[in-house]
Amino acid sequence: MAQVAAITKLPTNHDGELIHDCQMDYYGKQVASAGSDRRIKIFDVVEGGQRQQTAELTGHEGPVWQVAWAHPEFGNILASCSYDRQVFVWKEHAPLHWSLVHKFLGHDGSVNAVAWAPHELGLRLACASSDENVSVLTFHGNDGGGNANWTSTMFQAHKTGCNAVAWAPYDAASGTMRLVTGGCDNLVKLWHCGADGATWQEAVVLPPLHTDWVRDVAWAPTPGPSGGAVLASCAQDRKVAVWSEANGQWSPKVIELPAAVWSVSWSVTGGILAVAGGDEQVTLWRETMGGEWTRIGQLSEDSPVAETS
Repeated sequence: MAQVAAITKLPTNHDGELIHDCQMDYYGKQVASAGSDRRIKIFDVVEGGQRQQTAELTGHEGPVWQVAWAHPEFGNILASCSYDRQVFVWKEHAPLHWSLVHKFLGHDGSVNAVAWAPHELGLRLACASSDENVSVLTFHGNDGGGNANWTSTMFQAHKTGCNAVAWAPYDAASGTMRLVTGGCDNLVKLWHCGADGATWQEAVVLPPLHTDWVRDVAWAPTPGPSGGAVLASCAQDRKVAVWSEANGQWSPKVIELPAAVWSVSWSVTGGILAVAGGDEQVTLWRETMGGEWTRIGQLSEDSPVAETS
């Protein structure tokens, strides 16, 4: 294995509480962290690659599970979701000055995941909840009094709870909005939105592969070798499934891990899959010419560098 990059540790000052999520913004210049201490912290990159805290966002009444940055064309906007059943949308109106610009209270259970739509679809946020539902929040601009106009639509996605949601890349040819979700029913489902832009319908239920809760899903930003869509899902059953579409059919390639798997994330070009699990490691995977997925790198808490083969 070759050492390729140094790992920088970030002191997040979450008072020793668990950190459930960290996300970089579009330009890689800011990091937002979400913790069990009910707080969100934002850090900027400064000269020398060091990071300094620039904001602390408070208001959630339970652990914050996930944060998501909107595309910068809408401004510096961050969404957060929490065990407290609430979804918050925050905006930096001026350097270092953040405020809560929207609060969604429509869920009856913990909100476990949030994801912004491709920017071509406008400012839209999908939210997955333990109440079995997914909500989609849409911003329609400000009214004459300067008040933000948001609407919401909701649909039942997974029995016993929905843990994860992700958007498909923008399809310029059709403009169709599509989502993938993962739930406590161990299933991965695909959804598409009707012509009215508000009615969501179940399009595909992928073959039942996982045997425990699906914890995360991710839609690859580029098509696979066959020209079809590619998805990744991971679960507490220690499996990652990479799903490929060909002629309307979906087939998985399974990666076995030594511990429960919590998250999956694609590289910008879609060729590399990052997998984070309960063994406190992040592994990197790439598809071989033979169509199999092989590990090409690893990050671990105890290692000072990232390694790739």
